[in-house]
Amino acid sequence: MELTIRQEHIEDRAQVEQLIQKAFLRAEHTDGNEHHLVHILRFSASFVPELSLVALLEGKIVGHILFTKLGINTGSGNFPNSLAIASIAVSPDYQNRGIGGMMIDEGHRVARDLGFHSVILSDPTGYSPRFGYKQASYWGIKAPFDIPDEAFLAYELTPAALKGASGYVEYPPEFGI
Repeated sequence: MELTIRQEHIEDRAQVEQLIQKAFLRAEHTDGNEHHLVHILRFSASFVPELSLVALLEGKIVGHILFTKLGINTGSGNFPNSLAIASIAVSPDYQNRGIGGMMIDEGHRVARDLGFHSVILSDPTGYSPRFGYKQASYWGIKAPFDIPDEAFLAYELTPAALKGASGYVEYPPEFGI
């Protein structure tokens, strides 16, 4: 079976939202509204269509990842060109096969090509450090909500991208934070 990762098409959206809902059904850390957040973010100023990606196996959508723009308020302004992984989901039947990792890697590549420099991620599962994510506090970056330090992570898409980024993350209003 060959995995393909491509930009989400408008006609994929309903299927993607169903996939997200199923993927988070038994998740330990969920509010059950991840699919609604993805739907709302698609119509926001933070949405980057090229960074809403689907993974397909034999033409079937089995995964989705969405990166959105965010700000890092340094106190003297916003640190530019940062993203959040707003959602990552793999169909329960296809989990633990490396699909999530492949979507992260492809998302990083596309984001870098688009001129973004860093990614912020809230990850209570401990999944992301294997992809080079470090505690955001390493750069002095703080979450706007209570979260264990080891679960609030950042990744530099380009070398030294987060140098001087110390401050608070400002998520788009659609996140409700």
